[in-house]
Amino acid sequence: MNIQNYLLCLPAFLTVAFGYFSPYHHRIALKIQELTPGMPQPAFTLRDYQQDAVDATLKHFRSSDDPAVIVLPTGAGKSLVIAELARLARKRILVITHVRELVEQNHAKYAALGLEAGIFSAGLGRKEFSHQVTFASVQSVARNLTSFADTFSLLIIDECHRVGEDEDSQYQQVIRHLRTHNPGLKVLGLTATPYRLGYGWIYRAHYRGFVRSEEPRVFEKCIFELPLSHMIRNGYLTPPEVIDAAIAHYDFSSLSPSDNGHYPERELNSLLARHPRVTRAICEQLEELAQAREGVMVFAATVAHAHEIGGYLPADQTAVITGETPGDERDRLIGMFKERKFKYLVNVAVLTTGFDAPHVDLIAILRPTASVSLYQQIVGRGLRLSANKKNCLVIDYAGNGFNLHHPEVGTPKPATDSEPVQVFCPGCGFANIFWGKTDDTGQVIEHYGRRCQGLLEMEGEKPQQCDYRFRFKECPHCGAENDIAARYCQSCSEAIIDPDDLLKRALQLKDARVIRCAGISLSANNECVTVTYHEEQGEELRERFHLDRPAQRAVFNSLFGRRCNAGTSPRQFRTASDVMAVQHLLPAPDFVIARQSGKKGRQAGYWQVRERLFDYQGAYRKANEM
Repeated sequence: MNIQNYLLCLPAFLTVAFGYFSPYHHRIALKIQELTPGMPQPAFTLRDYQQDAVDATLKHFRSSDDPAVIVLPTGAGKSLVIAELARLARKRILVITHVRELVEQNHAKYAALGLEAGIFSAGLGRKEFSHQVTFASVQSVARNLTSFADTFSLLIIDECHRVGEDEDSQYQQVIRHLRTHNPGLKVLGLTATPYRLGYGWIYRAHYRGFVRSEEPRVFEKCIFELPLSHMIRNGYLTPPEVIDAAIAHYDFSSLSPSDNGHYPERELNSLLARHPRVTRAICEQLEELAQAREGVMVFAATVAHAHEIGGYLPADQTAVITGETPGDERDRLIGMFKERKFKYLVNVAVLTTGFDAPHVDLIAILRPTASVSLYQQIVGRGLRLSANKKNCLVIDYAGNGFNLHHPEVGTPKPATDSEPVQVFCPGCGFANIFWGKTDDTGQVIEHYGRRCQGLLEMEGEKPQQCDYRFRFKECPHCGAENDIAARYCQSCSEAIIDPDDLLKRALQLKDARVIRCAGISLSANNECVTVTYHEEQGEELRERFHLDRPAQRAVFNSLFGRRCNAGTSPRQFRTASDVMAVQHLLPAPDFVIARQSGKKGRQAGYWQVRERLFDYQGAYRKANEM
């Protein structure tokens, strides 16, 4: 065997054990290409972060079968990462996504390497499944599972945030079918938006050492992530310039979105029909701003709205695409827009993924959405690089109000003035990111975090989430701390009384008193601390704690010391002076329940506090809420 043939065979020997190159094998392969000029050369060179994503995938699957996620912003070149992974693979690979445009795009990047792959997509009129690498639509595969009876080593899912836990979904059908033929199937997802409205994060743990979800997820771990700010700062994406819609805007605040963030079309049309002048004024502003722009994408709320917008914009420079547009006509219009034969492209929910027109430099959002993922996908249409393109104007006429660089922290925004804040865990020191509020100096004055997101690495054991809870419900049976929404204790499995049931029963009793607590005040006399609970209408309840008595001191610390400063600075108070020094950091319960004691009906009787409900989440209104 001559040296050239030996070098050509070397990668195969290196990959027998697993079926992939390691990063070291990848460098050997590049050296082989230098020494063997007759071999096909890659049509592109991976950027550093793309190579890092590939290396992270190889490293993860070499030691684990857990499903994994790669998070790359729109425009970061996920299809190139997919192509490289498919090129390095030595066993059968299936790449699926939900739209034919992405199937075609991913296949094209792989074909650019000079390699052959199959396409299995009814929308593209091809059903090829005998190649080592197959690019497919999930719909076509789910309807033809018997065609995929061979063993696949890796399933790659593009736009994987669409994968849910519903066992009857097409994605789950495909995963379940492939695992029947290979229980060790590797599953890799790629997305720019790793969360879904009403569901939260799509993976459980992050490779940087924190937890995104306490509940099981389809994907166990995010193994690589690149923030949008990095892409912009390093010149890989065009900087977005978000400007206020000063001329006119819509007010969709009276409408309620569905669980997936969409708004009812009938209600949208009804609202929009009452404000034709707003639409006209918006279009007039767009025309003015577009004079110095190359390509404008307009995202409309409904089909009727899209046609209304198209009617106000220059007819010879505008095209409208909706779900009702025939496929051939849609392809023709998209092609003309990419060739810059007209400037304005108006669409309704059909060009948020799988659409690539780098010259777009103005994004106009005229539709409401409660989905941060959709918002990011829309803005991402204008961030790709193009010659002489300095920035991309983004105008949100619908008042969606998302922060493009800090779009989500895993839970819905609890209040309009909430922002991401950093909260350190007193238990493990992890820097959590929660929704919260800050003062004028930037200091955190309130946060809504429940449990530390830190991931603790134990030698020889699987990493575990830190068990420190900023907000908790104490089990009355064993004293263990549980999530504030828990119905059963995680430690002893006993039922925990529902706070709504507790309030309902108390309100029905003649000798019980319930107040909505708007705040507390403290006073001290020697070692006796008096806590006064103030009701929003001015009524009060009081209770005393003698801190020189161990039992009462333990109760006070359990109620207030443990929750000091929203759980970020737990204290074990020993004296009344210690308490009074930090009384401004002690929390007020949301409800206080008292029962009448002593001689009932006489002045000698008094109200004895029995329950204090902290961090209440239920059906009853809290103080100072409308």
